[in-house]
Amino acid sequence: MNSNVITQGVDAIALVDKEFANALSTLGAPAAKVNPHGFETFLSTIVSQQLSTKVATVIMQRVKVLLKNVTPERVMEVADQALRNAGLSWRKVEYAKGLAQAVLAGEFDIDGLDKLNDDEAITAITKLRGFGCWSAEIYLMFSLQRLDIFPADDLGLLVALGKLKGLPEKPTAKQARDMVKHWSPWRSVGALFLWEYYHKNDC
Repeated sequence: MNSNVITQGVDAIALVDKEFANALSTLGAPAAKVNPHGFETFLSTIVSQQLSTKVATVIMQRVKVLLKNVTPERVMEVADQALRNAGLSWRKVEYAKGLAQAVLAGEFDIDGLDKLNDDEAITAITKLRGFGCWSAEIYLMFSLQRLDIFPADDLGLLVALGKLKGLPEKPTAKQARDMVKHWSPWRSVGALFLWEYYHKNDC
């Protein structure tokens, strides 16, 4: 999502959501964010699971040095122990090998995700071991630039939405989805704003 799209999106949401409009007037639009599209991003998603951004970045750098070229072929060639030594857990080694194998076998077409609608793309991604709905939605938002995704399983989003709406506690994922239906077709932009709101308000 580039800055022009984000501005258009937050302005549209502000027209239909008073609390959002009030927060937007204080914080302004969030910064643009785009992730690369492709195999390396999927591998990085596996590496970063349940880790801080700082630790995940260090481990991913080690993995890139080990692989030299971040391709499915190289992941399959490298010994499991070498990936473990780079910092991946055995479970993540299993996920990384499974991802590479699926791509090489033609069972998972990364480039073909562009041609699928949101639900189809999420279904394709979540068939992979190690990839839940949240991981799929993040890929759609930041790599495929889909504009109407709301990762309702994200704790930060739930906490921020609860605070934005003045709730006594964070909503459930289902409640959150219902609460932001009227943000469509800009829910990805709304989610990006909520993450910014979360960090700037010490939620």
